[in-house]
Amino acid sequence: MSGVFDRPSPWQRIKPIFSGFDVPLLIAMLLLGATGMVTMYSAGFDAGTRFVDHGRNMLLALAVVFVVAQVSPQTLIKLAVPLYTIGVALLVAVAVMGVTKKGATRWLNVGVVIQPSEILKIAMPLMLAWWFQRREGALRVLDFAIALLLLVVPVALIVKQPDLGTAILVLSAGLYVIFFAGLSWKLIIPVLVLGAAAITAVVVSEDRICQPDVKWPMMRDYQKNRVCTLLDPTTDPLGKGFHIIQGMIAIGSGGVEGKGFMKGTQTHLEFIPERTTDFIFAAFSEEFGLVGASGLIIGFIFLIFRGLMIAAAAPTVFTRLLAGSITLSFFTYAFVNMGMVSGILPVVGVPLPFISYGGTAMVTLGLGLGILMSISKSRRLIQS
Repeated sequence: MSGVFDRPSPWQRIKPIFSGFDVPLLIAMLLLGATGMVTMYSAGFDAGTRFVDHGRNMLLALAVVFVVAQVSPQTLIKLAVPLYTIGVALLVAVAVMGVTKKGATRWLNVGVVIQPSEILKIAMPLMLAWWFQRREGALRVLDFAIALLLLVVPVALIVKQPDLGTAILVLSAGLYVIFFAGLSWKLIIPVLVLGAAAITAVVVSEDRICQPDVKWPMMRDYQKNRVCTLLDPTTDPLGKGFHIIQGMIAIGSGGVEGKGFMKGTQTHLEFIPERTTDFIFAAFSEEFGLVGASGLIIGFIFLIFRGLMIAAAAPTVFTRLLAGSITLSFFTYAFVNMGMVSGILPVVGVPLPFISYGGTAMVTLGLGLGILMSISKSRRLIQS
């Protein structure tokens, strides 16, 4: 009888908190985070406390993952509408009385300065997954139209700030949900064809439409310059094309095996702009070469593959759509960042997950991984 009244050990008390954690997903995050710490030590060696701050941000992201993993999907679905509503309201507030820095109005002073657009990276897939959960089994074209409206409103407000990088991330997160909800290929293919035709037209008529006196509809001059610089960065090698040219030089100079840790000349002679943030992939590739870059890409593929496995096994429409969207958002982060550094996409200011410096982005990534952990954890508990 004495065993009945034995007090549980501390480990027995906290064990349920850790039960059901998705170990492969956690390992992928830790490996990418370790890679980011090594890269930051080299790239940010003379950038003050960047290395220490990056480590603190990584620990903060881990804490966020741990906390959010304890939140059940049932609670997440209740948070969808309030979080989306608050996010859009804050974006409207930014448009009315936002803080302007370097020509962009992206921040709001509420005692502390915040960037409300970051909220939408998570709120958007939550909201659309909630919407399609409600319409389960009775989807009509009108339902997709309403979902598109829910997506377009905050994206338009973010573009107006302007913040093209965040707008792309929010837009892609929403489109992933709509696609996974069952949007017909008959509607997707015409959009893809029109997009390809528009890109072809820009490339073919580059010399004419990239003239300084030519205005592009719905785009600011700096956005037009980014596209034109991408097409031919040598037109302004010391100005608008400097970022792309130096990034490509650093990646190419790394060769197959790289120059070695702390031996990147483009990095340490400060030819690579934003070498600890947007262009950190160029610094990494210079020192670790094609082998290191391939390993990093494999790490992201593993993370994305594991996330899609979680999405495929999710028990409800809400969790399936949410997990799929968040997982492919990691793909968007990595693809856009590597693409702009490599000169195949315009420079839009998208960080490389767990590698680039930045506290806000790290917390957002931690939120995403925490939600994936929560979905995986709930599925395992249901199965057991």
